[in-house]
Amino acid sequence: MNDNPASLHRRRALLSLAALLLAGGCAQASPSRDLVVYKTPYCGCCNGWITHMRRAGFNPIVREVQDLNPIRAQYGVPFTLSSCHTALVGGYVVEGHVPPADVARLLADKPKAIGLTVPGMPIGSPGMETPSEQSENYATLLLLDRTGRTRVFAHHG
Repeated sequence: MNDNPASLHRRRALLSLAALLLAGGCAQASPSRDLVVYKTPYCGCCNGWITHMRRAGFNPIVREVQDLNPIRAQYGVPFTLSSCHTALVGGYVVEGHVPPADVARLLADKPKAIGLTVPGMPIGSPGMETPSEQSENYATLLLLDRTGRTRVFAHHG
């Protein structure tokens, strides 16, 4: 083995490069917790949902817009499956008051889909809690494609 200074320097450089590549691969293995949320400036329940997501370890980045319809159209969310805010995380769209645990499961399972939606604004969903009203039963739907095909991802309530 050649232990001259140039050889040692090359060996250290290669080991450093290997360590960087390995660390980069590990960093990519865990899903991003950055969550870009599109909402109107007038919706308070969206802020409630954002608080739930932050408490669950997500990093919400809020973008206020006047009209969510172009955002939904861009990401393939039909109006019939819409709610009051649209979020993007890990290459998926998250429409409405989807529970944080469902989003975490989506990122872990990585299904072939556009994302998740909780259509409307069900009472008792994250951000829609009220002390006086009983929670509704609702489902988180997996949005399979731009035609609006879905399947139930999780039941709540």
